[in-house]
Amino acid sequence: MNTHDTITDTVARELPTSNGIHISLSAEQIGTLWGIPVTNTMLMSFIVFALLAILAFFVRKNLALIPGRLQTAVETLFVGILDYMTETLEDAKLARKLFPLILTIFLFIFTANIIEFTPGIGSIGWTHGGEFTPLLRSMNTDLNTTLALTIIVFIVIEVVGVATLGFLKYGKKFVNVTSFLGFLVGIIELFSEVARLVSYSFRLFGNIFAGEVMILVIQHFVPMVLPVPIMLFEVFVGFIQAAIFALLTLFFVKIAVTPAH
Repeated sequence: MNTHDTITDTVARELPTSNGIHISLSAEQIGTLWGIPVTNTMLMSFIVFALLAILAFFVRKNLALIPGRLQTAVETLFVGILDYMTETLEDAKLARKLFPLILTIFLFIFTANIIEFTPGIGSIGWTHGGEFTPLLRSMNTDLNTTLALTIIVFIVIEVVGVATLGFLKYGKKFVNVTSFLGFLVGIIELFSEVARLVSYSFRLFGNIFAGEVMILVIQHFVPMVLPVPIMLFEVFVGFIQAAIFALLTLFFVKIAVTPAH
């Protein structure tokens, strides 16, 4: 092989890295904290948490006995959500206990999905070894984040089921030796409980990650025409995915507190 062929092959191998679209399925590590790896999605989740904490502080600080229009609208919305939860669970006390969790899940996921379109997120970073590493990246494009949320929800569902029905009565949903058919149904129910860990986490991760990849591809090929409408559509998708995650949590709690028939 002559020198010209060698140079051509080298350029051909470098072009996809320097000029192409860089898509990483896993989150990029940006440092360590006390020996624990810190990724850009983890940093993003801390920022989302801080934003929600600041918002809660100012909302709590500005609450008034005689509410204004904004406070009235928010309170009406929250009362409507609580009424829906009470109607679904058929238990006002349980609905009040779960209301902070359901609402926090929705706000946490939706806020993360919204701020991923903030200028600088995904575009500010550094290049090392020919690959770009963003400082911040949408937290829901990391399967670890969605899996962590799913594990929290899974534990809450099981704990609420046991606390409501009792350990033995709740366990009969999965271990039923009164009949062969009941035993099979219990095994299927047990597998469906475990399958939620996969379906929950991959549903949110898949939709958000696919949207991010689609936007990157469109920005690369049609940078001046389609990105804005697609981003608006992804905002709607982000809202829907947050709502689905919260609603599924509510529905699975309802299933957990319902006695086996």
